[in-house]
Order: sequence, then C-alpha cells, then structure tokens
Amino acid sequence: MDSDALRTLVGILGNIIALVLFLSPVPTFVTIVKAKSVQAFRPDPYVATILNCGMWMFYSLPIVRPDSLLLFTINCAGFTIEIVFIAIFLTYSTWGGRKKIIILLSIEAVFAAAIVVVTLTCFHTNASRSMFVGLICLFFNILMYAAPLTVMKMVIKTKSVKYMPLGLSIATFASSIVWSVYAILKYDICLLIPNALGTLFAIVQLILYATYYGSTNWDDVDYKQSEVQMPSTSNA
Repeated sequence: MDSDALRTLVGILGNIIALVLFLSPVPTFVTIVKAKSVQAFRPDPYVATILNCGMWMFYSLPIVRPDSLLLFTINCAGFTIEIVFIAIFLTYSTWGGRKKIIILLSIEAVFAAAIVVVTLTCFHTNASRSMFVGLICLFFNILMYAAPLTVMKMVIKTKSVKYMPLGLSIATFASSIVWSVYAILKYDICLLIPNALGTLFAIVQLILYATYYGSTNWDDVDYKQSEVQMPSTSNA
C-alpha cells in the first residue's frame, strides 16, 4: 500500500472516530429536550467548537491546504453537529442565555471573516496560507485540549473518576493517535502538534482513571455533570 492510500485509509478511520466524539454530547441534549430547559448545562464548549471546526474547514480547503479532503469532511460534519446543539440551546435557554450565545457567535463570525480576508489578500501561496491559518487553528486546538485539565484536577482532588467517562477518554486517545499518523504521512505540523498534545492529555486521563477507579464512590452526587462537562472534541 502506497503512502497516499494509507493516508486515505487513516483519514477515513479518523473521520469515524472523530464523528463518535462529536456525537458524544447527544445524551446531554436529550436531557435538555426532555426537560425543555438547558438547566445548568453551558453552551460555551459548543460555541468554541463551532469556531474551531470552521477554522479547520478553511484550513483544509484547496486554496489553503490542498489534498486535505478528509480533514474537511470531518470538520464540516462537526460544524453541522455543533450548529444543531447550539440551536437546541437557543430553543430552551432564557433570553439572557440566548443573548450571550448570539453575541459570542457574532464575534466568532467577524473573527472568521477577518481571517479569511487577511489570508486571501495578504498571503498568495499555499505554503504561506496554510502556515498562517494553521497557526491559528493550532492555538485554538491547544486551548480546547487543555480544557479537560479542570476535570483532571477535580479527579485528583476528589479521588473519583465518576465524571470523567472512560469511553470518552479512550475515544479521544484513539482519535488523537489516528490524526497524528495522518499528519505525519503528509508532514502537516499544524495538525500534528495539537493531536500529539491530545494524545498526551488522553494518556494522562487514562492513567488517572486507572489510579482512582478503586477509590471512586459511584453513589456520590456531590458534583453535577454540568459542572464537569467535557468539551466537544475536534479531530484536529
């Protein structure tokens, strides 16, 4: 199997695993719809993921980073899923909650439009465009992968892994590994760095899970799920 065929196969696998990650918050939104209220759940992770996916969609276009179709497809899917999630928040939030979401989305839209304009007017080669947009994507991805640090801190403090789902940690580890391989096969440093960090964070989560599983009180209700809500995870 040549490198291009292998990269395509890895990319397809990455799409499947990342799609599972994007859909992992579905139970949360089933709860919201049934209760007809967002309760204490926060929209911030989903609003942030919309911008993250949007930036990676732009990065993977032929005018920026050619031959990145599979990176585009999964982020397009993620973008669509997050839009649905946000629509549910808008439906069941109070007016104050809706106002906050609309303001954040407006800021993101202006920011994304500015990045597109600057990229297309100031950079005239694929190499320069992909480096500029890639660094922006890299910055946002590092922030997103660092978000679970608050959950890991709580695990250490409480000696409980009740609200750090094992399945999500395993899926994050698998997704980060697969997309790291995908990046290495085409030497895409902007894609490799965040996924290497994602792999590291996932390994730490798995170690914490193994360490504190025995001391976890599964009947403990001191912490609400909404307080330790895991962010939606991008593949990149």
